[in-house]
Amino acid sequence: MNTARYIVGVVLLISLPPGLLLWFAIHPFIRFWCKLGAGWTYTVLSPFVVVLMAILFLLRDELLGIDLGTHYVLLVPTALCLVVGTVIAVIRRRHLRYSVLVGMPELSKSNKGTLLTDGIYGSIRHPRYVEVLFWSLAYALFANYLGGYVAVGLCIPALYLIVVLEERELRGRFGAEYAAYCRRVPRFIPRCRTPSNLRGGAI
Repeated sequence: MNTARYIVGVVLLISLPPGLLLWFAIHPFIRFWCKLGAGWTYTVLSPFVVVLMAILFLLRDELLGIDLGTHYVLLVPTALCLVVGTVIAVIRRRHLRYSVLVGMPELSKSNKGTLLTDGIYGSIRHPRYVEVLFWSLAYALFANYLGGYVAVGLCIPALYLIVVLEERELRGRFGAEYAAYCRRVPRFIPRCRTPSNLRGGAI
């Protein structure tokens, strides 16, 4: 069990920060990367991601920090987070193509993509980030190292900033259509559908 906790903690610490930093390396400079295209963008940035992951791996024990021990009661919230994250992922994958997930429309020189408003995107605007948060929390709870909890704690404001920047980009791509979508659909937590909501069509 201790070995499994350690491995999961290491996986969390070497995958979460590079994933978030890759987003921040691309989207604030999207006009520059669009000129290169998706292929060259990932060709240029991938070596930096690999190097960062290698550095984090070498520093894994320092980053994991204090081992808070094996507590089987934590398996319950771990399982709940895994189930919620998995359900969101399964539903989200029905609507979000892999090419969109890795940012191909944003990095395209001509195709602005299609605004997703169906399925789970009709209930919340950013299911993939909610999914990431639940999976990250599940990893942190299972590993139960102080560094894992710190990583998830830092992940929350980072994801929020990502959402703000992404929404600014989407408003630029889709204009009034996206603004109307934002008024209808909340970012992270679905609204309760009351009878008045259903009759009036506004939520």
